[in-house]
Amino acid sequence: SENIPKKWTLKDFEIGKPLGRGKFGDVYLARERRSKFIVALKVIKKKQLLKAGVEHQLRREIEIQSHLRQKNILRMYGYFWDENRIYIILEFAPGGELYKQLTNKVRFSESLTARYIHDLAIALNYCHSKHVIHRDIKPENLLIGKGGDIKIADFGWSVHAPTSRRTTLCGTLDYLPPEMVEAREHDNTADVWSLGVLTY
Repeated sequence: SENIPKKWTLKDFEIGKPLGRGKFGDVYLARERRSKFIVALKVIKKKQLLKAGVEHQLRREIEIQSHLRQKNILRMYGYFWDENRIYIILEFAPGGELYKQLTNKVRFSESLTARYIHDLAIALNYCHSKHVIHRDIKPENLLIGKGGDIKIADFGWSVHAPTSRRTTLCGTLDYLPPEMVEAREHDNTADVWSLGVLTY
């Protein structure tokens, strides 16, 4: 039946060049064999996750990102695992990290900056309407998709917070609001602060 989700395996993909390295694994360009659809395949080593004690964080990241559908949020198509690794099937963003583009250009034109910030504000507003706080908005977690659209990626520090108040210290210090640095309660305005720092 068409309603039964596909059970993926590594054999369903042709693996291409590495796109990036992370603390717990790597990201590769990949092509789904049957459809020839191009994706980014995030490969996470289970041993590393368990050693760092962050398996709950990955579970939360998958749960949150798999339910978000907005053009400026990197799409998660699915995931699967084997004995040693977890594989996350993601939208491929051919423009790479905003961080790399920023280091090459130092700064963007006013019109491009305005477009990026506008699109990010709409995407964050969408997240917040779903009670999701990203908590780690920074150039390294923003990708440039096909057609030059900016995409929010890496929901590793994100949280689904219907009650809205949180106290966890997480994210990247340069982009954190004072209340998070001081380990006080914070809410979705933490993302707004990070967006302001990013704009600056």
